[in-house]
Amino acid sequence: MPHVSDICVVHALLPDSGQVGVTAIDKRPVDGPVRIGDYGAYADVQADRKHHGGLDQALYAYAQEDADFWADELDRDIPAGFFGENLRTVGIDVNAARVGEQWRIGDTVVVEVTSPRIPCQTFARRMGDDGHGWVKRFATENRLGPYFRVIRRGTIAAGDPIVVISVPDDAPTIRDLGIS
Repeated sequence: MPHVSDICVVHALLPDSGQVGVTAIDKRPVDGPVRIGDYGAYADVQADRKHHGGLDQALYAYAQEDADFWADELDRDIPAGFFGENLRTVGIDVNAARVGEQWRIGDTVVVEVTSPRIPCQTFARRMGDDGHGWVKRFATENRLGPYFRVIRRGTIAAGDPIVVISVPDDAPTIRDLGIS
């Protein structure tokens, strides 16, 4: 059954050469249940709120299957949270999710797919690339992962099942909206 393997929140704000001067991309798994509110996971932050976070980007999910692809491609470990995701998933193709699709996670939380991640220069720097190579490569593979808005608040924990409860037939998928 599809499930959340890890819930990640910011571990530390890191210095960054971008306009804001710091980044909150350093997300790491936490133990135990995590409250999910309108703006995402409790204890998580976004340093650049102009481009990240808000109601339509409350949570970001990335699939373990896609992380495994990148681990093979890059010959390095891609631990949960490393790409800045809040939710590491297993057993669901997050890039096939349709905009407007709703998932129930655990017993109470309901989220709705809003858009794909658009890779940024902060992400490139995290990957050791000060140019545009990583951004283009990540986008070209079209393994972006979705952002979600929170429809129903609650608490989730690692291991909680993901149940797709509503799928709009005519909406584009995350893959369709990819920027490759």
